[in-house]
Amino acid sequence: MVDQLLSEEIKSVFELQQLNRKSLAETHAQVRKEKLKRILNYVIDHSSDIENVVFNDFKKPSAEVKLTEIFPVTSEIRHVIRHLNKWMKPERVGMPLTFFGSSAKIYREPKGVSLIISPWNFPFQLLIGPFISAVAAGCPVILKPSEYSSTTSDFLKKMITELFPKEEAYVVLGNADVSKFLTSLPFDHIFFTGGTSVGKQIMKSASQNLTSVTLELGGKSPCIVDSDYDLKNAARRIVWGKFMNAGQTCVAPDYVLINELKLNEFVKYLKIYSEKFSENSKENYEYSHIINDSHFEKLNFLLEQSTAEGALIEFGGKRNKEKRFFEFTVLSNVDRSNAIMKEEIFGPILPILTYKSYNELEEIIDENPNPLALYIFSSKKEFINKIRNRIKSGALAINDVVVHFSHPNLPFGGVNQSGIGKAHGKFGFYEFTNAKGIFKQPKYSANLLFYPPYTRQINKLIDLLIKYF
Repeated sequence: MVDQLLSEEIKSVFELQQLNRKSLAETHAQVRKEKLKRILNYVIDHSSDIENVVFNDFKKPSAEVKLTEIFPVTSEIRHVIRHLNKWMKPERVGMPLTFFGSSAKIYREPKGVSLIISPWNFPFQLLIGPFISAVAAGCPVILKPSEYSSTTSDFLKKMITELFPKEEAYVVLGNADVSKFLTSLPFDHIFFTGGTSVGKQIMKSASQNLTSVTLELGGKSPCIVDSDYDLKNAARRIVWGKFMNAGQTCVAPDYVLINELKLNEFVKYLKIYSEKFSENSKENYEYSHIINDSHFEKLNFLLEQSTAEGALIEFGGKRNKEKRFFEFTVLSNVDRSNAIMKEEIFGPILPILTYKSYNELEEIIDENPNPLALYIFSSKKEFINKIRNRIKSGALAINDVVVHFSHPNLPFGGVNQSGIGKAHGKFGFYEFTNAKGIFKQPKYSANLLFYPPYTRQINKLIDLLIKYF
C-alpha cells in the first residue's frame, strides 16, 4: 500500500503537470536547451558527489562511475543540444501529383506528462538519460528511481528539486507499491528500464489507460567467438564487458559460444585478463559489489546449481556474502539445460558453451528470447551477415561488447521480450513525441473533381487515378 499523504502528493503533482503540459509544448528549442545546460552544469559541478553516492550503494569504483554514469549523461546532453533545432523543425514531405498545390509536414508533438522508472544497476544515468529526452521533447515528467540504490535516489531527488519546479519535473521515492500506483495513473507516456517480468506488469497497467510505453528490458546477450578471430583480443574485451559493474549490466555478455577446438586457448586468455583487471580488487574496490543480499543469493544459487549439474569452474568462484563480493567466474562444460542458461545472469559469471556447427550455434541462441545485444567476434563478412540476417536482437556489435550503448547516433533498445521502443539521441526524442502529420490544402483543389454525385465522368476519372497514380 502507498501512504495516503504520498499518494495525494503524487496526484497533486500529476494534476499540476497536466495543467502545465500545453505551456511546455509551446517552448522553443532555445528554452529547452537552456534547461539541458542547467542539468549539464549541475552534473559537472557535482560529479564528485555522484561518484560518492553510487560508490555508497554498491562500491562502484570512481573511474567506472565517471565512465558509465557521468560521461554518458554529459555526452548525451551535448549531443541533444547540438541537434535539437533540427529534430524540432517540422519535416517537409514529398507531395504526390494527386495532391498538387497542397503542402504537408511532420511535426514532433510532445506526448505530454510522462513517467520514467529507472533501475538500480546504473542508478544515475538510466534515470537522467531518458529525462534528457523528455526535457528536449517538451514533456513534464515524474521520475521514480530505484529503492535499491537509495543513496543515489536521494541525490537525484535533491538534484531535480533544485533544477526544476514540480510542475515540470518531480522525483518520487518509494518501493514497488509506489511504482504500481504511479503506473495506474493516466500518463501520456511511460519509460521503464528494468527486468522483463516487471516490464510486462508495466505494459499491462499502461494498457488500462492506453498509455504508450518504452520498455528497456534485458535478456541473455550471447557472445559468439569465431574460430578465425584473435582469441586474445576477444578475451580482453569480453572480460572487460563482464567486469563492468560486476556483470550487473543489461548488455553485459551473458554467455560465450566458441568452437570446441578453441576452448582451452580461449579460457587461458580469459584468465590472463581476469587476473590483470582484478589486481587488488577487494582491497581497493576496483570492482563493483553485488547490489543487495537477495541478488547475491540468486547468483550464488545459479553458480552452485550449475556446478551440481556438471558445469566446471575454470577459475574464480570466490565469494564474500558479508561484503557482497562475487569474484569473476568462468564456467565450462555448461549444458544448455543448466539453470544458468534459463535466465539472464546479471552478474559476474560467464558460462562458455561450445559448438561444432553453425546450426548448433543458432539452435543454442534460439532457445532464449531475442537478446538485447548480440556480440560477434569474427573477420568473416559472410559469417557476420548470416548471423545479422537470421538472428533477431536489439543491437549487433562486431568485435566488441557494450560500447555500442553510448553511441549517440544509434538507437538503443530491445526486441519483444528484451524491449519495446528505442532510446538515446533523436530516437529518445522520438519516444517522447508523436509524429503529427500536418496537411494544408489550397482554396482550389483537384479533390473537388471527385465530390459526389458520382457521375460517369467522375467514375472514369477515378479509374484513371487507379490505373496511373
